[in-house]
Amino acid sequence: MEGGKRVKRFVRRVTPKSAGMRLDTYIHVSGAGVSRTQIQRAIKEGRVLVNSRVARASYRVKAGDLIEADIEYYDPPSEILPEEGEVDVIYEDEEIIVINKPPGAVVHPAKGHLTGTIVNLLYNRLLNAPGAERKRPGIVHRLDKDTSGVMVIGKSERAVRDLAKQMATKEAKRIYMAVVWGRVEKAGTVEAPIGRHPIYRERMAITLINAKSAITDYKPLEVFSYATLLEISLRTGRTHQIRVHMEYLGHPVIGDPVYSGRDMGKITGVLKGRNAPVEKVLSLINRQALHAYRLIIRHPKSGKLMEFEAPLPDDMKNLLNFLRIST
Repeated sequence: MEGGKRVKRFVRRVTPKSAGMRLDTYIHVSGAGVSRTQIQRAIKEGRVLVNSRVARASYRVKAGDLIEADIEYYDPPSEILPEEGEVDVIYEDEEIIVINKPPGAVVHPAKGHLTGTIVNLLYNRLLNAPGAERKRPGIVHRLDKDTSGVMVIGKSERAVRDLAKQMATKEAKRIYMAVVWGRVEKAGTVEAPIGRHPIYRERMAITLINAKSAITDYKPLEVFSYATLLEISLRTGRTHQIRVHMEYLGHPVIGDPVYSGRDMGKITGVLKGRNAPVEKVLSLINRQALHAYRLIIRHPKSGKLMEFEAPLPDDMKNLLNFLRIST
């Protein structure tokens, strides 16, 4: 199927339950079916009206507001194709499927990765599942290609809407483990705005230009002589947030190829003269040592609070074992 630019018409009347939400968040969690970036672009271009007037993304919707939007989006040049392959399923019922995403796996088809993604594999699984309401997997949150760990996917329209809202409002809790360079001996919080890097557009950075607030909490689980295993939780959900904030803290994630985790000059500065087998450590992991190990959600149908964990992958286990014996 040929791709191209499309326009999606969105019209909703705000219910009392949704009152108080930001306009961009409200549209995103109300089933618009497009990305938050596309919604924000439409708002910025004046193609989103509240009660027939142009409004800002930060506008807090009120009960009874009429939201009308024409949102441009891009159809990918190829249809998503179902593909056979193994998926590490932690839990599944008629509403949701929870998986343990391996490092190196791309979540959604995009330019350069049209096949072999988590979506391709789950699409095949859902097509062959009798009675499934939704055949295409409903992705409500993502992990970077080289970040491993637990993800939840919606199998029904209700689940997709409800889970997306839980993610947007941070009702859902995502907790990570990261191994960082240097000794972090106390728990703390990083609060620093994140936006697109002004020069390297594929990167994010701490900046005040077109940035969004970002807050990350961390606490040490194990402190080694030249590295630390951290538990990290997010109060906001910005692109590359943990990786950017750890670099900003002065403790980049070990192995991170973008945010100083493999930069010998930066690593030497972090270690402050402390002897460490840096090259050996980097040979043990060829990605950022970051794993989404726990997810807490409310089940979209039963309302029951559910908690899922994904065990550490082998490369992070090997890294930690080496740190324990070399400290």
